[in-house]
Amino acid sequence: MIKKGDSVVVIAGGDKGKKGTVVKSFPKTSQIVVEGINVKKIHKKPKTKDAKGSIVEVAKPINVSNVKLAK
Repeated sequence: MIKKGDSVVVIAGGDKGKKGTVVKSFPKTSQIVVEGINVKKIHKKPKTKDAKGSIVEVAKPINVSNVKLAK
């Protein structure tokens, strides 16, 4: 069972071989968010007329079956 704070290694996907710590877990969907893994860029619209839009990097969840505990 993988939980928050565990050190994991990605064994499948684009980030294969990378290590990181679990930041958040979603047991119902069998997904976890790992720090520095599966980071995507999201374009944010400005909230008001005077504000500027921005590009924010967000770590997306990955399936638990694609990681294993690091030793």
